[in-house]
Amino acid sequence: MILAHLANNFAHAPAQLALYFQEASGAPGFSPVDLWNNMGALVRGVVIILFIESIWSLAVMIDRALYFNAARKQSREFAPKVAGALKDGRLDEAIKVADRSKKSHLAEVVTAGLQEFRSFGSGGSITEEQVESSKRALERSEAIVHAKLKKGLGGLATIGSTAPFIGLFGTVVGILHAFQQIAVQKTSGIAAVAGGISEALVTTAFGLMVAIPAVMTFNYFTGKVEAFDVEMDNSSSELVDYFIKQSHR
Repeated sequence: MILAHLANNFAHAPAQLALYFQEASGAPGFSPVDLWNNMGALVRGVVIILFIESIWSLAVMIDRALYFNAARKQSREFAPKVAGALKDGRLDEAIKVADRSKKSHLAEVVTAGLQEFRSFGSGGSITEEQVESSKRALERSEAIVHAKLKKGLGGLATIGSTAPFIGLFGTVVGILHAFQQIAVQKTSGIAAVAGGISEALVTTAFGLMVAIPAVMTFNYFTGKVEAFDVEMDNSSSELVDYFIKQSHR
């Protein structure tokens, strides 16, 4: 009885081994090229969208980092120079200093206020209307500079919030593809579902890889913009105080 059972198992062993090696040979590889080749058209579209978003977010990160660093550097050089010129009453020199700092957020705001103040002329006493007009010019310039500082950050926030869902969509499509392969091949072997599962894993991982840096840098740059806003508010307030003091002389 035992010998007959062993003989039966040995008789079926070649067929089982053949099935195993057939499934193993049909299993897709997991290199980037193999994964791309095993993806359906819809999942490839998802990967392409995520790739475009990653390039876009990287471009925004580099652009904002360079812009903010230049603004910070030029503002540090600009502030003491313009303060010294205003202290000595050299309004034209202060405007020239501001004009040389093209990328400074402080210089752009202060220049608007000084030019509006100077437009009333240097002769005669300083009126309340002149001070109020300069104040409004400072406020307008602050709004413009704030918009420049936030350029691209809206897109970065959109990428950070949508990339995981786009990757999740690819995951759902990949799982549906896996079940479709099971139905077509009428087998539950690993080779039947490996392609679809790999699509699901790749799109999910790619979506997270795009979203996480985008969200982190968006929060970082938003903090930078808020700090620049405070600096512009303080500079505008100090310049208005300077105009008021000049009017009482």
